[in-house]
Amino acid sequence: MGILKSLAFLHWPVVLGVVAVFVVLRLRGARSLTWTLACWAGIYAFVRFGFATPIPFSVVQIYMGIATLALAAYVSSSATRRAEFVAPLSALVNEPRLRPLLAAILVLLPALAAGNAWLESRETLEAPAFGRTVHPAPPDTIPFGDGKTIDLAKGRNPLRELETTQPEQYRAHVENGRKTYYQNCHFCHGDALAGDGMYAHGLNPIPTNFTDPGTIAQLQESFLFWRIAKGGPGLPAEGGPWDSAMPAWEKFLKEEEIWEVILFLYDHTGQRPRASGVEH
Repeated sequence: MGILKSLAFLHWPVVLGVVAVFVVLRLRGARSLTWTLACWAGIYAFVRFGFATPIPFSVVQIYMGIATLALAAYVSSSATRRAEFVAPLSALVNEPRLRPLLAAILVLLPALAAGNAWLESRETLEAPAFGRTVHPAPPDTIPFGDGKTIDLAKGRNPLRELETTQPEQYRAHVENGRKTYYQNCHFCHGDALAGDGMYAHGLNPIPTNFTDPGTIAQLQESFLFWRIAKGGPGLPAEGGPWDSAMPAWEKFLKEEEIWEVILFLYDHTGQRPRASGVEH
């Protein structure tokens, strides 16, 4: 049973069919040319269709190139095999009654090659590709709440200074941010902030992985405030189109709650926010 389970990735009808053809050809004493062509076709059928999970065509081409070289080495390994392989081809050229078949082959092969080249050279119509700016440039200021303006260019997290002046109060704000995150954000961004929440696989683009050193460590806290407050609907036209599922949290959270969540993000991941004026 263990062996059968380990071979469950094969399409057994294809495998058995290929083996059956080889056995019949051997029992009937097939000529070298027939047997070689049957081997090549059988290997192709096995590689192309013999696996439950299809393998890329580029890999099929690699395997078939190796198989072709192996068969060529086998056929040319002795004078007897070479003579047996060439005999049908010599008869095709020298036998008058086979001349029409030779002419058909000489016409068909170039036609097939030309058709294949034409098919591969055809241009398919595709929608134009759009670039996407991962971290779009924020505005200098944004409105928040009832008429308040948040300065994103020079503004700082008002709770950050408590980290050194009042550590206990700072830790209380981090804890509040943790509660807010797990009440609202972990469904998409994940329990460990790795962007793998229960809804993440249904979203495109996927939620941000805050544990990646290339994300929040490269950003100022005011940038995160903007992205959280305005969400997907607040993204600029720069680098669009946008399809972010991030809601505008300013409709649900207070300003201090957003700053607390930002404190928690950096604290939990062990990252530090980029200082104002520092280029990355």
